[in-house]
Amino acid sequence: MNAEYAIEVRGLSKIFKGELGQKDVTALSSLDLNIEAGQVFAFIGPNGAGKTTTIKLLTRLIFPTTGRIRIFGRENSSPEAMRKTGYLPEQPGVYGYLTGKEFLDYIGRLFHVPAALRKKRRDMLLDTVGIAYAADTLVRNYSRGMVQRLALAQALINDPQLLILDEPMANLDPVGRKDFRDLILRLKDEGKTIFFSSHILSDAETIADQVGIINRGELMSSGGMENLLSLQSPEVEIAFILPEDKIPGLSLPENFSTGAGGRVRVSVEQNNVKETLGNIEAWGGSLVSIVPGSRTLEAVFLDKIGR
Repeated sequence: MNAEYAIEVRGLSKIFKGELGQKDVTALSSLDLNIEAGQVFAFIGPNGAGKTTTIKLLTRLIFPTTGRIRIFGRENSSPEAMRKTGYLPEQPGVYGYLTGKEFLDYIGRLFHVPAALRKKRRDMLLDTVGIAYAADTLVRNYSRGMVQRLALAQALINDPQLLILDEPMANLDPVGRKDFRDLILRLKDEGKTIFFSSHILSDAETIADQVGIINRGELMSSGGMENLLSLQSPEVEIAFILPEDKIPGLSLPENFSTGAGGRVRVSVEQNNVKETLGNIEAWGGSLVSIVPGSRTLEAVFLDKIGR
């Protein structure tokens, strides 16, 4: 195993015993992962794919059936490895009868952060996640988005080298999601490693350096985002304009999308481009653009999980 990796997983499996008369459930099967230090890693998959199970294994909330995990070269059973880790669960549990300031102070005490440093970090993090104005407000009066921001602050109170986030943007509005994305990139610039799961593929595509796609407990693909999306789509998008008075008389195929002003768009296979251009000329149209297709994370994801 290599100490240069922030997370290194080998042969990780988790089988949950079935209830009386029920079959055992394999939630994770022989997972291998290498996540480089200082990278943002997006872990994506459909519901029930094994994302949260993996995260709970990484953070020792549950224990593997087989396999091993190392964090910065140390077994994750090591207190030193856990001290370097911050964790945001999918459904944060916070104490509603404490204020935001009191809650962060409490979490800092659990990590044995000295009082003066704890106060400094507490106030800084409340400002960083955008809820300093609610520092003295009881958490039970927070909105879901505010709770999510507070939970991120508690994950950072120990100044971790590794941040593990389970669906960190699930309860946020568009402004909150952008704030979280920007913060994750700032943390990366500070040298931290971020492992996050998400259903929001556009967020993952925007900020991740590496991505892992998991389905039914098995890792379908893992690697650099740039390499994953570098292959061109076999389709080409063609945009052109037709005389509006001619459109009603033409039998355009269903994949032709018409808009205002006679504008038309169509995606065709590369070997059909010449034929389509010939049809446009015959219809009296004028070409606007020809754009080679590129793969999106959503397209790769759907391809990998076979849907």
